[in-house]
Amino acid sequence: MRRLIWTLAAALASLPARAHDVAAAATPSPGWTWEPWVLVCLGASLLLYAAGMLRLLPRAREGRARLRSQALMFLGGWLALAAALVSPLDQMGSQLFSAHMLQHEMIMIVAAPLLVLGRPFAFWMWGLSASWRRPVGAAARSTPVQLAWTLLTLPMFAWLLHAAVLWLWHAPLLFEAALHSETIHTLQHVSFLGSALLFWWAVLGDGSATPRRGMTMLYIFTTMAHTGALGALLTWSDLVWYPSYIGAGEAYGLDALEDQQLGGLIMWVPGGLAYLFAALALAARWLGRDAPAPTPTS
Repeated sequence: MRRLIWTLAAALASLPARAHDVAAAATPSPGWTWEPWVLVCLGASLLLYAAGMLRLLPRAREGRARLRSQALMFLGGWLALAAALVSPLDQMGSQLFSAHMLQHEMIMIVAAPLLVLGRPFAFWMWGLSASWRRPVGAAARSTPVQLAWTLLTLPMFAWLLHAAVLWLWHAPLLFEAALHSETIHTLQHVSFLGSALLFWWAVLGDGSATPRRGMTMLYIFTTMAHTGALGALLTWSDLVWYPSYIGAGEAYGLDALEDQQLGGLIMWVPGGLAYLFAALALAARWLGRDAPAPTPTS
């Protein structure tokens, strides 16, 4: 474990120099990813959110600070998602399993909860013109959409879906398929983001069936436990799970097994701490709500 920690620190500290070594070794140097559909989705979501914010602020006589706080949360999640999908980290994921794991963690435990806390649906709805807002709102309130949303945001369903997506996509067969097919890789990332958004939507209190506080903690800690278990399996394994990474990380000073163990450690430790922080933040919010109001003194 001590060796892995030092390896992680050394890899992060020497990343720019090692990136130069990749180019020298004829390994593709990671650059920015300019996928048109990714840029369109990111740009449209941000512009629509900003338009909704500009329309809501003048109407909010009270609660403007809350709206600004939600906007900052959304912006933070948007930036984390953009960094995961557009920055050189995306291309590094084809060379280093550990970079791929860092990308997945940024999507699921950084971007997803911040986007949920940004309350995007209300802002997006107000970002639409009046001619679009009415039909879109009517469609969202329709019975089929409401039933589907109720099912998807049931805490138990969201928890099971998130767990299934995480474990299935890290199975060697599916993970290897994603490495060799851009379509499957895109489906993998969409699955990670979608299931993580539903999970955080359910446990953070915006789901259609918000769980009791004890159950909320149970969902968070069991997710921390099973993701940590997967990270531990990758960290302690003596076998390379994903043969496509054999030889790919040599320019970074990591063989395939060290790279895999480093990736498992990223999922295990920082990932677990993120879920713990979320649980503590929720507990602090609940305590703040339940605190008795101060009594006036004469």
